[in-house]
Amino acid sequence: MTKIDRTPEKADFDHVTDWVFDLDNTLYPHHINLFAQIDKNMTAYVAALLQMGREEARKLQKQYYLDHGTTLQGLMIHHGIDPNDFLEKAHAIDYSALTPQPELGQAIKALPGRKFIFTNGSVKHAEMTAGALGILEHFDDIFDIVAADYVPKPAQATYDKFAALKRVETNKAAMFEDLPRNLTVPKALGMQTVLLVPRNLEETVVEWWEKTSGEEDHIDFVTDDLVAFLGKVTRSGG
Repeated sequence: MTKIDRTPEKADFDHVTDWVFDLDNTLYPHHINLFAQIDKNMTAYVAALLQMGREEARKLQKQYYLDHGTTLQGLMIHHGIDPNDFLEKAHAIDYSALTPQPELGQAIKALPGRKFIFTNGSVKHAEMTAGALGILEHFDDIFDIVAADYVPKPAQATYDKFAALKRVETNKAAMFEDLPRNLTVPKALGMQTVLLVPRNLEETVVEWWEKTSGEEDHIDFVTDDLVAFLGKVTRSGG
């Protein structure tokens, strides 16, 4: 049962030696909406590639996302595009909406063990984002879509490759994500799973597939405050 109503305790995470974080809408709040810029760039890419109007391009882009996990994967499968060109153009964004978050940095630094960013984006995007947040130095490594052979979460093979490459014992790991479906495999692998949700969820524009009913049994905890949550699992007494 999802522990949405229970405060996390240190004991819940005492066994964790590897801390795995998604990037977008996880390490920074959903309301910053950095992804809106990426989304706009992806729509423009599809429109230019296939010579179609913006609305038609956006509809196809979202269909590829739902069918294949990322727009990129759909474009590679159906149109054979150069993934590096796509990633470069998709992530050509303004990061100024992000500001240094020293409290988050200290919360991540305090976690015992290794810390990873595990993203469907690129290493460059992760470095730019975490750098703007002032937290990049606290991570041991980044596993991106290129390392995943362009196969995105939630594919089982991608989590398996991450665990093998980084030598992560999944039953001693915790995964933080903003998309419920991306926590299904981690839970099956024995990870402690934490879902990040927007504050004032009903007041935030969230695509339907990002919402959760709070009843998913593959989600151990739900929080809208990452800093506070991490503080509770590192402080003695919970």
